[in-house]
Amino acid sequence: MTSAQVAAKTGLARPTAHRLLLTLESLGYARNSDAGFYLTPRVVDLGMSYIATRGLWDTARPHMEEIVVATNQSCSITELDGSDIVYLARVVVPKVLSMAVHVGTRSPARSTATGDVLLAGLTPQELASALSRPSRSDFVARETRTDAELQTVLPQVRKQGWAISDERLAHGVRAVSVPLTDAQARTVAAISVAVHSTEISVDQIKKEILPLLVATAANISADWRKYGELPMASLPIAGK
Repeated sequence: MTSAQVAAKTGLARPTAHRLLLTLESLGYARNSDAGFYLTPRVVDLGMSYIATRGLWDTARPHMEEIVVATNQSCSITELDGSDIVYLARVVVPKVLSMAVHVGTRSPARSTATGDVLLAGLTPQELASALSRPSRSDFVARETRTDAELQTVLPQVRKQGWAISDERLAHGVRAVSVPLTDAQARTVAAISVAVHSTEISVDQIKKEILPLLVATAANISADWRKYGELPMASLPIAGK
């Protein structure tokens, strides 16, 4: 397609379309010929990256299902995106009272147990950068920790290896979270179990759920490391 055809198809101004096509060409995703621009095989990298990450979540799911059966509570895996956590995997126990959370949902990291775990895994420079970015979550949390409060809490979370949120995100919701780590023991994600405050106390979470969650996280982290050692998981990206 010519830049004029792309502009007509996308509704973009012709100069804008042409500039974007040149950018794609410089990145290796498009080429220009007498007939116009066409895509290169490098666009396959975009889809393969997604497929590769899906393998990680498929690896984690059986472990998540086991702890859900053992606790009769929902389990989630999140990653940090700026000052938010984003849910990337979830196994749910249907209940009358539950939060409307699904894969892709964002919540403020300052108000969650997984946020505590993920923020505790950052270097001071990374932490400052993450907290400087405004939240993109539409969720209004009951409690939001200040920078000063995080400076007090995060060292303890880092030392003990887990965090509990007692109705900070929403009324009636308690959660416990532990890190998922890579081969260098760096925190790459967080796994959590959420309960209703009327069902399970904080002491019960520590005694009954936390040990199971720690074991589950260790199993997932070990399987992720094995997955990362597979040849297909480390294929070089074209042009790199």
